[in-house]
Amino acid sequence: MSENFQKPHSLSLDNRKKLSLTGVEDVPGFNEETVNAVTSLGTLVIRGFALHIDKLDLDTGEVEISGNINSVQYTDTKRNKSFMQRLLS
Repeated sequence: MSENFQKPHSLSLDNRKKLSLTGVEDVPGFNEETVNAVTSLGTLVIRGFALHIDKLDLDTGEVEISGNINSVQYTDTKRNKSFMQRLLS
């Protein structure tokens, strides 16, 4: 697989109760108030209460989250660095 290949990323929020994501590479942490998702376009932080991950399939990059969603924020973006640049940073 090419290093420059980027999974398509999208998000869909329905009535602030259900969030569907694609292009998710990892979910390094979550609880009932925060879900952190690493996407192909950067880290996404979802905040709210009574959050629950209904679907998590990292092979396809799909995640579905339900609960009372108050905010969705990108905290950084992926950098287009070579493998050696990432290794040395």
